[in-house]
Amino acid sequence: MAVTGVIFLLFVLAHMYGNLKALSGQQAFDDYAHHLRVLGEPMLPESGFLWVMRLGLIVSLVLHVWSATVLTRRKRAARTQKYVMKKSVSSSLSSRTMMWGGLALLLFIVFHILQFTTLTIEVGGSFDSPYDRLVAAFETWWLVAIYVVAMIALGMHLRHGIFSAVQTLGWSNRTRQPKIKAAALAVAILVVVGFLVPPLAIAFGLV
Repeated sequence: MAVTGVIFLLFVLAHMYGNLKALSGQQAFDDYAHHLRVLGEPMLPESGFLWVMRLGLIVSLVLHVWSATVLTRRKRAARTQKYVMKKSVSSSLSSRTMMWGGLALLLFIVFHILQFTTLTIEVGGSFDSPYDRLVAAFETWWLVAIYVVAMIALGMHLRHGIFSAVQTLGWSNRTRQPKIKAAALAVAILVVVGFLVPPLAIAFGLV
């Protein structure tokens, strides 16, 4: 779970960077989308790099969900009798909502792929330009609302996930924990803000 989580974090940061290209205008964003399709040519066919990346992410997603399922079953099996009274003293909201937040993110990812990758769902109309599709989509208020909720869920998932991954990989100790928690929170905030700037800028007519 920790290793696949790191893979997703790297992808999320790269994806966030790409989305921010929209702030530079249509030419910059469409050029970025085009370069992704031809990256690796002529060693790879057109969109070859994207398909390699997608397959890697799909495998990582399956392993991540499988790991979560196994760990959840182990946790429940370790305590067959429920607590008479349970108080969450030291656990954060992020840690307590990991499972439900993860499920919500999984549903959002499916929706996101159907909208921007396969173009099965078209919000705002059909356009050849990736920039035009992005702008038209986020001019729709309910899509912006879904995106805001999803990014908040992603931020909460990342905050606890980064901290847990560092512990699992053996990079944490009592002395480092406060700094690791602060770094995890900082990365989570960066990702949420970075992903929300383009859609909110479009929604408010700034782009």
